[in-house]
Amino acid sequence: MGKKIKDPGFGNASAKYVGRLIDKKGYFNVVHINKPKKFSEAYNYLVGISWTKFFTLSFVAYIKANVIFALLYLFIGIDQITHTTGSVFKDFLNAFFFSTQTFTTLGYGAMSPSGIASGIISSIEAFIGLMFFAFVTGLLYGRFSKPRAAIRFSKFLVLTNYGNGKGLMFRIENNRDSNMINPKVKVTLTLSDKNRKGEYINSFYDLKLERSTINYLPTTWTVVHDINNESPIFEIPEHEISKKQGELIVMVSYYDESFNQEVHQMHSYLLNEIKLNHRFVKAYYYNEKGEMVLDHKLFDKIESTKS
Repeated sequence: MGKKIKDPGFGNASAKYVGRLIDKKGYFNVVHINKPKKFSEAYNYLVGISWTKFFTLSFVAYIKANVIFALLYLFIGIDQITHTTGSVFKDFLNAFFFSTQTFTTLGYGAMSPSGIASGIISSIEAFIGLMFFAFVTGLLYGRFSKPRAAIRFSKFLVLTNYGNGKGLMFRIENNRDSNMINPKVKVTLTLSDKNRKGEYINSFYDLKLERSTINYLPTTWTVVHDINNESPIFEIPEHEISKKQGELIVMVSYYDESFNQEVHQMHSYLLNEIKLNHRFVKAYYYNEKGEMVLDHKLFDKIESTKS
């Protein structure tokens, strides 16, 4: 039976219907409530969100700012930047287009401030526009330069024959063309069980791997845990393992030559996601030129070991 380890940071308390500790994106699955919001955290938030969300938020902020300034131009009188059309909607559009030109410091010359009030507002808007685009430019650089791991994890966790017994396996590969130097894998098993008091408690185990580190990863790496008498799931019947309330917490670390530093990525597999009596199909082969070919379509492919 495997030896328990101290709580690695998740907490020993559990629940009957506990969810993932690590979500599908590799982040801790923690819902924060009543947390004070700080403006200083905006940078970390905007650098970490998806590209789609980032550009959507930037565009919405740009539109909102110009709508506000357009309303200000309407309030002081549209005649301070151009002749009124007699239509509130068309005057608003003219004010909005003038605002976008001022905000971006573009200026086509068709409209210009002709009063003190419009001059003050347009000067303030030009300053805010410069600050806005400087901020967005800094965020773009931060997003491109932020070190990120690019590990692809297999969809499946398989339990199949290995050696004289059984092995628990998953597969990883590099999702970039850059070289991965000295990749290391650490796997922690968490099992949630009810104690005598009726409370659900987490138990943690370090899973011993066939290999926990390699020199480089040009193709795929099948990470294997040998279910021998030192394994924490050795005494659990094969068909009962997937029924246990447990999770494999995986952390991969490696030196990325693109960023010239070590990067990390986390992932998790639930025990109920195990595919029994399946194995991974080899994803690489050699062509007629003697070149190694890695077929990424085969990365997640598995096949049954039952004849």
